[in-house]
Amino acid sequence: MSAQAGGGIPAPRPSLYAYALRLYESRTDGRSPHGGYPLPDQPPRIPGKLDWREAHASVREALTPLLSDPDPVRAADEVHRRLHELAVRDRHLQGALTDLPLEDPAAARALGRQLARTGTSTLTVNVGIALLGRLGEPEDVPYLRVLGLLRALARPVVTALNALDCPTAALVWLADNTRHPDLRRLIDAIASRDDAEARGWLLRTPLDHGTVGPATARRIAEAVQLADVLGEERLDTRVLAQAGRLLCRMTGPRDYQPEILNYQQANACCLALVARAWQLPPTVDHYAVLLSLALDLHSGPSVLLDWRPGQREALLDALDAVLSTPSWAAVPEAEPEDPGERRRVHWMRRAARQPFGHATASRGTPTAPRLRVETTVRDPADPDPVEARLLIDGRPLVPEAFGKGPAHSPEYLLDSGRLRAAVEPREVQLAEAYCTEGCCGALHVTIHREGDQVVWRDWRRPPTRRPRPELPEYRFEAADYDAEIERAENDRSWTWPARSTARLIAAGLRDQPDLLTRWDSRVGWIGTDFHGPDTATVSFTYWPGLAAGQQDREGPWLQFIWSIPDDGTPAEPQAAAALRRLAEQDPKTYARVRGGSRAHAEALGFPWPEPTRPGATG
Repeated sequence: MSAQAGGGIPAPRPSLYAYALRLYESRTDGRSPHGGYPLPDQPPRIPGKLDWREAHASVREALTPLLSDPDPVRAADEVHRRLHELAVRDRHLQGALTDLPLEDPAAARALGRQLARTGTSTLTVNVGIALLGRLGEPEDVPYLRVLGLLRALARPVVTALNALDCPTAALVWLADNTRHPDLRRLIDAIASRDDAEARGWLLRTPLDHGTVGPATARRIAEAVQLADVLGEERLDTRVLAQAGRLLCRMTGPRDYQPEILNYQQANACCLALVARAWQLPPTVDHYAVLLSLALDLHSGPSVLLDWRPGQREALLDALDAVLSTPSWAAVPEAEPEDPGERRRVHWMRRAARQPFGHATASRGTPTAPRLRVETTVRDPADPDPVEARLLIDGRPLVPEAFGKGPAHSPEYLLDSGRLRAAVEPREVQLAEAYCTEGCCGALHVTIHREGDQVVWRDWRRPPTRRPRPELPEYRFEAADYDAEIERAENDRSWTWPARSTARLIAAGLRDQPDLLTRWDSRVGWIGTDFHGPDTATVSFTYWPGLAAGQQDREGPWLQFIWSIPDDGTPAEPQAAAALRRLAEQDPKTYARVRGGSRAHAEALGFPWPEPTRPGATG
């Protein structure tokens, strides 16, 4: 039913269910690929000309009469024919199927089974899944969970299984056999189950970075009643470590707000976890969990929890005591063979003293500056943007005043000199929403010097549903302010080789912008690859005519990415070599096209990158 045949109707081919089952049963190592299986090659579809509203109405009109057909085979063939003639896409089905009238539930259920078990395209199988989500019975669960192994069908399958109130074991089976960002819904579905099997699985499953974000981590902690678990007299160390991972994940910036501040039991869990931290074996993963927790208690959103006087400081002292014992102190001194583990160990060495080595205003120490800039790098196994955290009187400004994304990077705020104070007022963007400023806003402040003081005032931030107090004007002693900004700008303790190379390249291009403009190119962002932090990355935009000041704003342009893997030599010669290459050779000949459009690429004579992930559907 899926290979394109005469009349625009696909010819017979194996069902998606049979395809998924065959792949699952033929596994050689007992594991499914990360993210699930890709779809088999799908036939080209006739481009649809209907907008969403028209497609929605057409799908309902086409399917409604077939839901009462007593012959499910005949009805399934007709569903297939009609949907492909309409040239609709999978996304058009979602809203159209939710409330279709079902005059004959038994006939509609039989049709759903026929489509789910024998359908050969995502269009027809998605109709079957939606019908079984409304009318399915226990016998349908095994078929649905096998279809859920296909990454393109994971989301509708999870929705259907949850609607069916299927046994927890079915959800656990699917979760254990595939990992994909869409399976956040699956994790949420398991977290909603009030049974021992669900709680046990949630307390032992790996917290995949793409699947379990901050909000999902909070829902897991609430579902398993984490504070009660940590209070149990006998506690498996694996569960103790999982509790630490959940708390650390809640502090991340990926869900637009610090979820740790929305978790009512956060204080109790932190206290219980730190009290039992000595029970954990000294491993790389456990060290990373405790250090991550300490970094957040020192300068992250966790500072803003409702602590009693001295309570947070006592937790930091306790964590310092654990990580300073000989067995724990030896962990960062290892040199693992695995590149990922080695990257984590190097991060530990750089960050080990950061949460314990500075006085804070809340400790009542007179030497604490009113403004402190803490460049913070999170665990490389749980990557998030590097932040230049801004603490005023010991409290992190961005999560308290903004809360929709992390503070900007040190390259943006420090290397650029944006935080330096001058007599002429200057507006600075301190943070941007995790999506974009155009979507959910940003945090801006105007910085200027008034005599022997530096003033932060005239704040701009997006409105909220509930009115909140205006941010105050902050005044700093100019000498202290200048000293702190200079210290932060010169701090290199947090960085790693590839990041240092990227910063030096950026500095070179700030001094010599003509290195790129001579090639009709303008610098974009420079940093390290998010998923490959040992690679420096330079982005630039090619705009014909730029060098002569005659670029056509309406004409074609392309974004390029140049990746520079760390070669183990010092950052200075690597950056110098990169700048020399820019001076001598057009970077468009060795960088890769990453943005713009296929039409722009063809017009400018460059190949357009093809998708690298198979299995996408319409």
